[in-house]
Amino acid sequence: MKKIQMVDLKGQYIGIKDAVNPAIQEILENTSFINGPKVHEFQKNLENYLGVKHVIPCANGTDALQIAMMGLGLKPGDEVITADFTFAATVEVIALLQLTPVLVDVNPDDFNIDVDAIKKAITPKTKAIVPVHLFGQCANMEAIMDIAKEHNLYVIEDNAQAIGATYTFSNGKKAKAGTIGHVASTSFFPSKNLGCYGDGGAIFTNNDDLAHTIRGIVNHGMYERYHHDVVGVNSRLDSIQAAVLDIKLRKLDSYNNARREAAKKYNEAFKHIDKITTPYEYGSSDNHVFHQYTLKLKDVDRDGLVAFLNENNIPCGVYYPIPLHKQKAYKDDRYNEADFEVTNQLVKDVISLPMHTELDDEQITYISEKIIEFING
Repeated sequence: MKKIQMVDLKGQYIGIKDAVNPAIQEILENTSFINGPKVHEFQKNLENYLGVKHVIPCANGTDALQIAMMGLGLKPGDEVITADFTFAATVEVIALLQLTPVLVDVNPDDFNIDVDAIKKAITPKTKAIVPVHLFGQCANMEAIMDIAKEHNLYVIEDNAQAIGATYTFSNGKKAKAGTIGHVASTSFFPSKNLGCYGDGGAIFTNNDDLAHTIRGIVNHGMYERYHHDVVGVNSRLDSIQAAVLDIKLRKLDSYNNARREAAKKYNEAFKHIDKITTPYEYGSSDNHVFHQYTLKLKDVDRDGLVAFLNENNIPCGVYYPIPLHKQKAYKDDRYNEADFEVTNQLVKDVISLPMHTELDDEQITYISEKIIEFING
C-alpha cells in the first residue's frame, strides 16, 4: 500500500505534469509573471465554469474575503454575522476592517451556519452575513438570501472549501456555490479542491459596479496607472499559479467526483458503527464536494483515536479544536455560552480523515478498519 497522505498533491501532480510543466515553462520564457495572458484566460474560463459574470483573481483567499468586504463599503462598527465553527480567516478580516464580528452557532448535522441563529443575531447595526460553505457543502443559501432581502443585508459567501459544489433551490433552479450571494470569495491554497502551487484566491460577483470597484482595490486602487481612485491593496494572482489553476479547472468536476466516490466508500465502511456519524448531505448529490471528510463521534476518545491513527501512519485532522468565540483574539463579553451549544460539542467530537483525488480502495479500507478497531476496543 502506498503511503497515506491527508492530501496527495504529488500524486495529483503526476497525473497532470505533462500539461503543467510546459505551461509553467512558457511563462518562464515569456516572463509575463504578473497579470499575464494566463491570468485573464483562467479568469474567463472560471467565469464560464461558474456561470458568474465577474471573477477577479487575487493573491489568496483571505485577501479575497477582505477585498469583498472593502468593495461593499462596509464601515467600522458595522456588524457582520458569521459562523462560530470555521477557520479564523473568516472572522479575521472582519476584525481587520474594524467591523464588528457577530459569531453564531451552526447546525448539528451539516455544521453550516444556523439560519435561526442568524435571525436572532440581527440588530440595526447588522450589514452583512457571511455563510461559510464548510467542508465542501453549501449552506442554506435560499433561506439566507430571504433573510438578507427582508433586512436589506449583504451576503458574502465564503466559498474557500466548496468550489464546484452546486446548490439546488426549492423550485429546482441550480447555481454554483459562490454565485448566489452579492459577492463571494474563494481560496486556491494547494490543498483546496481547486488548488494552485502557492497562494491564490478570487472574488466572484454578478454586480458590474461592485466588480469594477474590486478590480481597483486589488491593484492599489488603480484603474489607470498611477491614478489611485479608491483605497486599495496589492493582491494579484501570478501567472504561474493561473496556468496551474487553468489546467486543474478542466479536471475539477472529475476531481470532485473522485472525492464523492471516496466519501461513499467511507460511508459504507462506517454505516453499522453506532458511535460514528458520517457526513450529512442534504439536497442533490452535487451539493457536497468533500473538501474534508469529517466524522462526528459519540462516546469515543477522539484524541486517543487521533494518537492511534498517527501510530498507524494514518494522518487525520481536527477541524476545528477551538470555537472562534473562545479564541483569545475574538473573545467578547457579548457572547453567551448557551448560544453555542452545537459548536462547543463539535469541537470535542469531530475528526477529519484523508480526503483527496488519489485515495484508493486499499487505503480507504485500511483507514476505516483501523478506526473501527479502535472504537470496538
